[in-house]
Amino acid sequence: MGLLHTVASFLVALGVLIVVHELGHYLVARWCGVKVLRFSVGFGRPLAAWRVGPDRTEWVVAAVPLGGYVKMVDEREGDVAPADRPRAFNRQSVWRRIAIVAAGPVANFLLAILLYWALFMSGVQEAKPILAAPDPGTIAAQAGVARGDTIRAIDDEPVAGWQEVRWRLLQLALDRKSARLEVVDARGAIDSRTLDLSRFTADELEGDLLAKLGLRLLRPDVPAVIGKVVPGSVAERGGLAEGDRVVAIDGARVTSWEALVAKIRASPGRTLVLEVERDGQRRRIELTPEAATQGAETIGRIGAAPHVDPESLKEYYLDIRYGPVAAAGKAVAKTWEMSVFSLRMLGKMIVGEISWRNLSGPVTIADYAGQSASLGLAPYLSFLALISISLGVLNLLPIPLLDGGHLMYYAIELLKGSPVSERVMELGQRAGLAVLLFLMAFAFYNDIHRLLSS
Repeated sequence: MGLLHTVASFLVALGVLIVVHELGHYLVARWCGVKVLRFSVGFGRPLAAWRVGPDRTEWVVAAVPLGGYVKMVDEREGDVAPADRPRAFNRQSVWRRIAIVAAGPVANFLLAILLYWALFMSGVQEAKPILAAPDPGTIAAQAGVARGDTIRAIDDEPVAGWQEVRWRLLQLALDRKSARLEVVDARGAIDSRTLDLSRFTADELEGDLLAKLGLRLLRPDVPAVIGKVVPGSVAERGGLAEGDRVVAIDGARVTSWEALVAKIRASPGRTLVLEVERDGQRRRIELTPEAATQGAETIGRIGAAPHVDPESLKEYYLDIRYGPVAAAGKAVAKTWEMSVFSLRMLGKMIVGEISWRNLSGPVTIADYAGQSASLGLAPYLSFLALISISLGVLNLLPIPLLDGGHLMYYAIELLKGSPVSERVMELGQRAGLAVLLFLMAFAFYNDIHRLLSS
């Protein structure tokens, strides 16, 4: 995956989310009769600007794309012409000001609902939760999970696909609760397995939770035959080609694609000697898997995919699709669950139950944008929905400078019957700026740490 592709995916995502957020503010401000002077996507020097509409609102695309703003007529920010004073933001009722400020985060939540609705309508392919044999000593092994178990429900809540299993178990692990799995075993009998999640620490919640539990998807044995080589990858540079069969690594026999992947993942930055069969002849190829960060773990990867017979995988996947009404209900429920989960994660970070390493900055988000876009439209739209929810939740936090900080001031105004004093607002702005700078610095630190560790 090239740098240009990652940057482009990130900028498109940012542009969509910023425009939607600011459009929420803009439309409600216009509906309330407030005059809008500028609608800006980005900060800093304008790259493009034009004026549109009866109010000659200036629409701007600026140089720094990490946000945006809607500038309205406001007597607290300068002189206002007498004709525009009734349309000034500061002269609106407190309920109208609340509506204008809240409209930005609400627009982000509505975007997420729309995206999830479209995904649920079009259909999402998911892996069936059919389990492989767990590694000895894992929580799954201690619970009696066996090869061929198919998860039907978790704590009496039905689950259909693997991602739903991951989501339910993550929520339970966050609270360190036990999870009762209702399964259909390999013989077709219904049974239950109880996973003890009470021993999970904050650090163990990072990375692949299901793998740490010992839960792995059952897959048919796939031979170690190269089906696709990613352009510009370690595999391509090393000389691997489509159709190559890997028979040994460092002299040790390779019997399946799973064994090949396990060896590569365990060897980041270490040169491996692969013995491959091509056109009836054996060749030696040296590769050094590049290091990649997966949660708190550093793994190796070479950029190759297996050759798989699609027919052999059909029984392991299902298409989840809903009608318009059911899809809308699922979209609203998912948006709500993700919003609440984000707040719970933040709360547990504050009290120290969850590591602050989970806080991501723009570099990590850009990486996820590029990865999701490379997987196809559906994963990219799902990524957009998730980031839109995160943006909505972040902006509703009661931190001055954010929308939630302004809403906090208006709530105080409703209680005391008069606006918050300018002195209090000034002190709040300074405190809010300090908090935001701290969060940004910590997020950038996490990004840099992930880059250096990989």
